[in-house]
Amino acid sequence: MIELTITPPNHPLSGKVEPPGSKSITNRVLLLAGLAKGRSLLTGALKSDDTLFMAQALRAMGVDVTEPDATSFVVESDGVLKAPKEPLFLGNAGTATRFLTAAVASVNGTVVVDGDEHMRKRPIQPLVEALIALGVEAEAPTGCPPVTVKGNGLGFAKDSVTIDANLSSQYVSALLMAAPCGAKPLDIVLAGEDIGAKGYIDLTVAAMEAFGAKVERVSNAVWRVQPTGYIATDFHIEPDASAATYLWGAELLTGGKIDIGTPAEAFTQPDAKAHAIMAQFPNLPAEIDGSQMQDAIPTIAVLAAYNTTPVRFVGIANLRVKECDRIRALSLGLNAIRDGLAHEDGDDLIVHADPALAGQTVAASIDTFHDHRIAMSFALAGLKTGGIAIQNPVCVGKTYPGYWKALASLGVQYSETGQD
Repeated sequence: MIELTITPPNHPLSGKVEPPGSKSITNRVLLLAGLAKGRSLLTGALKSDDTLFMAQALRAMGVDVTEPDATSFVVESDGVLKAPKEPLFLGNAGTATRFLTAAVASVNGTVVVDGDEHMRKRPIQPLVEALIALGVEAEAPTGCPPVTVKGNGLGFAKDSVTIDANLSSQYVSALLMAAPCGAKPLDIVLAGEDIGAKGYIDLTVAAMEAFGAKVERVSNAVWRVQPTGYIATDFHIEPDASAATYLWGAELLTGGKIDIGTPAEAFTQPDAKAHAIMAQFPNLPAEIDGSQMQDAIPTIAVLAAYNTTPVRFVGIANLRVKECDRIRALSLGLNAIRDGLAHEDGDDLIVHADPALAGQTVAASIDTFHDHRIAMSFALAGLKTGGIAIQNPVCVGKTYPGYWKALASLGVQYSETGQD
C-alpha cells in the first residue's frame, strides 16, 4: 500500500492554481452532446476517471468522442445511442452510471450498466423502479449496479413518473436528461419534496436548455419536459467548485492567498456555497447544514478540526451512500489524528475542534476507503499537523488527477512510501 505523507509548510500558501473543469457539468454535457445530432465542442472539460468512463461508454454506443487537447472533447453523434457489444463499465462514477441507466432506455436493444466493486454497493433501485413505471424493462437484482435495461428505441412510454430522490438528486437528473428523447411530454414528480443537493437539478436543467431542451418547473416537486430532442452546441465548462474547496481550505489554514482564477460568486455549482461558510474560519458556525453542498462537507469537516469551537454537521445522511460511507470515513480519519476529535450522532457528524493540533506531530494513517474526497480533504490536515499519511493517494484521479502537483506548485512537500 502506498502512503503519501505531507510536510507542514510552516508558511502561507500563495500562488495561482486553477481547479480542473467541473466533473458534474462535464458528465452532463458529454451525455447531452452524445444525445444531440451533430458536432459539439466541449471546452474547459475535466479529464479524469469519471469523465473518461463516460466518454468511453458513449464511444461504445456509436458516438464519436475525440480529445483534441487536455481540456476539450469533440462529440459527433447522429443523436441515437446504439446497443453496445459489451456491458458498459463505469468504474465508481456515480454520475455516469445513473445518467446512462436512464439514457439507454432509448436504445434499441439490451444494455448492461455496471461498475467496480464500490459502485456495486451504491443504490440505484429508485431509478430502476421509475424506469419500470415508465414502461422500460429494467432490473437490478441487488438494488445496486449492474443494471440491465432492455430498450425498444422509443424512449419512455408514459407521460408522468414519480421518483424517490431522497438518496440522490442524480436520479432526477438522469430522468430529466433522458426525457427529451421520448415521444411525448413527461412530468417528473418528486415523491415528497425531500431531495439531496437540489442545486444539481438546476445545473442539469441549465445544461439541457443549452442543448435545446425545454423544461418547465411546474412546482417545487414537478418538472415538465418536452420531447424536443437535443441540438449539438459548443459549451464551455466552468471549473469544479468541489475541487476549489480544497484550495480555499489550504488558503485559510495557512493564511495564504491562492488565486483559483474564478471568484466564488461566479460558480453555478452548489458546492460553491461552501465558500461563505469556510470564510468564517476559525469561527465556523456551531451547526452546518450540508444538504445542499454535500461534496464540500469533507473539506469543511477537516477545517473544523482546527476551529475554535466544535461544529455539528447535519443534513448529511446521503454521505453514507457516496463513494464510501463518508460520515464514517471522516470520523475514523479525524480520530486517527486525535482520539475523540469527532464522533457520529446518528447521521450527524460532530467535530470537536482542537486548534492546538496545529504544529503538533502525530502518527495518523488515514484510510481513504479509495475515496478521492477523503484523500484530498485530509491532505489539508497535513498542512497544519505533521505525521499525517494519506493511504492510496492515487484515488484523487477520480476527479482531480493533478491534485498533488497543484499542492506542490504552492510549495507543499510530501513523500511517498510503500508499494502497490
